[in-house]
Amino acid sequence: MSEDIVKIKGTSLGLQLSFAPEASFEDVRENLRKKLESGTTFFLRGTLVLIPRDVFMGSERDELQRLFHEYGLICRTLKPDPKPEEKKALKSEETAAKEVSAESQHEELKPQEMVVINRTLRGGQEIRTKSSVLVCGNVNPGAQIIAGGSIDIRGTCRGLVHAGAYGDSTAFIVADHLMPTQIRISNLIARSPDEMEKTDRAERASIKDGQIVIEPIERQDKAI
Repeated sequence: MSEDIVKIKGTSLGLQLSFAPEASFEDVRENLRKKLESGTTFFLRGTLVLIPRDVFMGSERDELQRLFHEYGLICRTLKPDPKPEEKKALKSEETAAKEVSAESQHEELKPQEMVVINRTLRGGQEIRTKSSVLVCGNVNPGAQIIAGGSIDIRGTCRGLVHAGAYGDSTAFIVADHLMPTQIRISNLIARSPDEMEKTDRAERASIKDGQIVIEPIERQDKAI
């Protein structure tokens, strides 16, 4: 049964995990630890891992999140699919929410604040903010930036960078040398090739035609 204790499914958001109904929490935890220690290609550093919310208690979910964090992964819980009657109620709520959003859209377009980091981010360090981020230094492998706005790195980016993390598809990522383990903009995800060479020009990642596109740019005097 050990091979079926944890099942892995790739999605547009990341890796979605499901567990055998008869498996105990201890079985799941040890099976996951073995997979992480084996260096399986599923669990690349910086990858988002989704676990079901309704399988284990809160303290057990927290323990799994810490386990993934040890290996440089991001772990989040996934809500169960709603029942048919709940879906109908959700649609009504979504319609009402869209009407409210249309009325308050001008308020949401206020200029965002910026978080400025005057140092290199090393492996294991994380910056999480609803604002934009300017890093005057490098972003090393294992480091993470999760920003509600855009991200500007005045150095080499080799970590995980997620711009527009709260749904802003107009956000972008700029770096002097863009060589990340993973790029995310809004709900889209892209991973760098295994081998990349530095370029002489800065690069910008943004969403075009429904996908993340990376292109060279000329640096301006001002940051984002």
